[in-house]
Amino acid sequence: MDELVDWTTFSRMRTQLGASFVRILGYFREDGEKAVSRIEEAMRRQDSTGLILPAHTLKAEARQFGAEPVAALAEEIEIAGRSAVEGGFFPDHVLPQVAELRPLYQRTVEALEAETNPLAVRRQTFGRGPSNQEFGRL
Repeated sequence: MDELVDWTTFSRMRTQLGASFVRILGYFREDGEKAVSRIEEAMRRQDSTGLILPAHTLKAEARQFGAEPVAALAEEIEIAGRSAVEGGFFPDHVLPQVAELRPLYQRTVEALEAETNPLAVRRQTFGRGPSNQEFGRL
């Protein structure tokens, strides 16, 4: 996975939310952590139904911030949970995706937080003026 975050989507959300952005991002961090824990717990309990809602929630919230790899992985887990409930079996085959979810989620949150830290060195942005790290340099 080359890119953890679609920075265009992230920037659009940041603009739309304005002053509320940091607070909403904090909700994603907290809710996402809970969702990942609930997915892991459902997997341990072999509870197909328990996989669905937290995976769905994580998918939707991740997509809002451009965290497409997390969203795609959560969607795989959600679909597997739904299929298992409908078919009356447990989706053991998604264990690798569940195992991959927490580290991917954590790396993604770190990338999002680094981007919102006012003291962080920013990525070069095409077509924009100097960033807070470049202004005044010769």
